[in-house]
Amino acid sequence: MAKLNFPPINEQMDLIKRGVFEIIPEEELVRKLDKSLKENKPLNIKLGCDPSRPDLHIGHSVVLRKLAQFQSLGHQAILIIGDFTGMIGDPSGRNVTRPALSLEETQVNGQSYFEQASKIIDPQKTKIVYNSEWLSKMSFEDVIKLSSKYTVARMIERDDFTKRFKAGEPINIHEFLYPLAQAMDSVAIKSDVELGGTDQKFNLLVGRDIQREFGLEPQIILTMPLIIGTDGIEKMSKSYNNYIGISDPPNEIYGKTLSIPDSLIYNYYELATNIPNEKLKNIKLQLDNQSVNPRDLKRDLALLLTGMYYNPETAKKAQEEFDKIFIKKEIPDEIPEFRINDNISELGILDLIVKVNCAASKGEARRLVTQGGVTINGNKIEDIAAVINLNKESILKVGKRKFVKIIK
Repeated sequence: MAKLNFPPINEQMDLIKRGVFEIIPEEELVRKLDKSLKENKPLNIKLGCDPSRPDLHIGHSVVLRKLAQFQSLGHQAILIIGDFTGMIGDPSGRNVTRPALSLEETQVNGQSYFEQASKIIDPQKTKIVYNSEWLSKMSFEDVIKLSSKYTVARMIERDDFTKRFKAGEPINIHEFLYPLAQAMDSVAIKSDVELGGTDQKFNLLVGRDIQREFGLEPQIILTMPLIIGTDGIEKMSKSYNNYIGISDPPNEIYGKTLSIPDSLIYNYYELATNIPNEKLKNIKLQLDNQSVNPRDLKRDLALLLTGMYYNPETAKKAQEEFDKIFIKKEIPDEIPEFRINDNISELGILDLIVKVNCAASKGEARRLVTQGGVTINGNKIEDIAAVINLNKESILKVGKRKFVKIIK
């Protein structure tokens, strides 16, 4: 085997520890890295992906970026598509059971996950496996034997199970099987390190225990913080509508990034970008300097994030477009057109907003109007009962960034 070019252990640890919440245990990771160097053998770095929600956002990118950093150090990234476990439904960090999917749905979503993740990780250096490869082959006897290796008392230690148990909410037996199934993934691929968010800590630790039961050296647990969404309150999630999607249009990524509170600027630079540690320290100093306007750092961040998921030229155009709309108060150069049926001469504003796909329902459209977020040709619409004349071309603006040219 050709000599691999691993950096020295201290250099590897400097990069590995960046933005990490917890390493369990750190001294074992150092020993594994030392062994990797001596044996000229990369470590197996495991990341399990949830195929129930295939649309990735910046929150997902935090752990994917850590996987990419391990790749850059010469280690083997293994992305496990949880097509089989997705049929169980993982309740981690939730107080209700996550809905289960069919095997076909999880596999389709898993492919979409990988395609989006490839914007962050190196797809050519990533091993992709579906856990149905081994889990679907387990007999009922195998499941009983696996279940015997863990106790109900240990399962109940999991925070969300504890809360539900005390609240008298149901916990189904199959939910206990999820962390055991995820642990079997670690056994199957002989994982050296498993990555996950802080909400996955319990499941990852079960993997260590089950690996021991199968005579394997236990994996190291590396947890990453859950990034706060653009609202500055809740963790980033599509459910809270506080997310920046990595497949969002460039203008959306740029604009949403500028909407984050100043308190999150450093956090986003640290967890969502690859800027060098020295530059990161400089950003910290600038944020502490009262003479520096945080808005300038935020504009740089928005430009950086947009460029990462597209390219620098596209990011620059997104910045120029944003300035044109929000600073110069001009209309964008390119606006999607919506052609109205010739038989329709007028529509109520709520029906119009829904018809041109700027809101999912009349209820949402009503909220947008009452909040002052709707204009026609620059004139704010304040009456939810307003009727719009469709016989002439109009520019409808909904919210901060949605423009539609209405034509007949």
